[in-house]
Amino acid sequence: METTRNSIRCNLLRARVQRLSAFYPMLCKLADKSVDCAIVDIFADKYDSYNSRHQARMLCSIMQQFAFLYKPYALALMSIGYIIAELGHFLIGVTSKAVAEDLHYGDISCQFNSTTLTMAELPMPCETAENSTYCQSLELNGSYYCEWNYNGLGLDYQILAGPSFIAVYTIVGIILGVAADRYNRVKLLTVCTVIFSIAIILSGAVIEYWQLVILRMLLAAGEAGCNPLATGLLSDWFSEEQRGLVMSIFNWGIYGGYGIAFPVGRYIPNLNAWDLGWRICYYGAGVIGLIIALLTGLSLTEPERKTIGEESTNDGERLSIWKVLLQPRIVLLCLAASIRHSGGLCFAYNCDLYYRDYFPDYDLGWWLFAVTIVIGSLGVVIGGVVSDKIVAKMGIRSRVACLAISQLIATPFAFGSVYFNPLWAMITLGISYFFAEMWFGIVFAVVVEIVPLKLRSTTVGVFLFVMNNIGGNLPILVEPTRIAIGFRESLYIFYAGCYGISSIMFFFTMFLMDGPAEVERKVDKEAPPVYDNSTFTNDDGQLPTLELSSFPARPPIYEHSRL
Repeated sequence: METTRNSIRCNLLRARVQRLSAFYPMLCKLADKSVDCAIVDIFADKYDSYNSRHQARMLCSIMQQFAFLYKPYALALMSIGYIIAELGHFLIGVTSKAVAEDLHYGDISCQFNSTTLTMAELPMPCETAENSTYCQSLELNGSYYCEWNYNGLGLDYQILAGPSFIAVYTIVGIILGVAADRYNRVKLLTVCTVIFSIAIILSGAVIEYWQLVILRMLLAAGEAGCNPLATGLLSDWFSEEQRGLVMSIFNWGIYGGYGIAFPVGRYIPNLNAWDLGWRICYYGAGVIGLIIALLTGLSLTEPERKTIGEESTNDGERLSIWKVLLQPRIVLLCLAASIRHSGGLCFAYNCDLYYRDYFPDYDLGWWLFAVTIVIGSLGVVIGGVVSDKIVAKMGIRSRVACLAISQLIATPFAFGSVYFNPLWAMITLGISYFFAEMWFGIVFAVVVEIVPLKLRSTTVGVFLFVMNNIGGNLPILVEPTRIAIGFRESLYIFYAGCYGISSIMFFFTMFLMDGPAEVERKVDKEAPPVYDNSTFTNDDGQLPTLELSSFPARPPIYEHSRL
């Protein structure tokens, strides 16, 4: 008898769960809109259950209270996904030495290898040794302080970090940009997140250099969709007043992933968890990426596409994709962004290797993390807020002015971050980062505001294609320049120099952008009529002889107007 009762309870509970699970997804689809709890009755009527109706209305009431969190949640979810993608992108720059020692690629040199000595104590620097025999013979008080091993640099590394990634990233970015204008962007973003997450996981399992190159290409294919897809989604979710800040927060994922790569790539391999060394970094990042992909696919919905910026020319003529892309302001903005991107990637790919090479007895991993995450984050957010605040006064031109000024200020401090010793290098790097990292979110806020709705994602994809092909491939020149004139001098040219050049180009781009739009004078319809006495008055200037009420002028009616 007891068994029968338990069976009945289980069946009732199972039926209750099935009823709730049937309409719960439908309620979730309404989360990004105003939730009408009366709709719940339509769903619950199908099941003819008072309990299910009551529980559904309670659930709907809760969703009404928290519906305002949907957009921030979507922004946070896509930003975290972008952080993971960029962590996989830049992690090779921090783990390159360990990976090179394991896979045997790149240059071999004599390197400092002591935890008890400092550079000032060495009788002979390791860099002076040009062969393994001399390198391994250098000692101090019976302690050998140099090793002949792979240093993580060389042409193999530059190809791995730059061209192998950029070649696929830019091409797939255009394809996904076009697809985003035609298909469900949330589903596309979910697929892209799954692809780059799997590529990151498999990168931790490679045993040959060529396998790592192929997986870098697969990582690029997945990551290529993040920016154009998310840019379109965020533009439809958030208003123009919030767009600069929102784009800056999302694109902070680049700096977040880059900054996190320093402690992850420097310290986690030293733990040698499960005897995996550097590989555990890639496994962990990839698994988190798969979780983000699952949440993206299950909890986000495609928003209604809306028009922002400029949809047509002044005479109503619709713009083709080529007319949009070949506008002087788009071309110059893209070239300026490409040069700026080159400077940023040059430093991103080489800064950890540079500081390890020049200051091997200083552990700068946490300093680089703090500068990138804290200072860079402040720069990104403040840049977005400032551009949003002044855009009403100067129009889109104000955003480009922010770009020019911020990069100009950052340039001398970028020189200092390479020129000075560790303490002042970190101080000047922090100042440089604060101003330099304002650029990325603002650039794409400008792009989405000056292109037509139906060409928005396509334009962003093409913009990224050009920007990443120029900016992503120029850093390969660092290696021959390093051999010719030195590592530090090559960073002067391709890191700080690119900041200065981009500032000049952004300055000229500013004059091609629209200024502030003229705002019509608003009339308060509830205010009482005023009187115009300027026409009919006494000759002696005393009280008026006739008073005429002055009402707002009737707006003109245009033929074929949509209003």
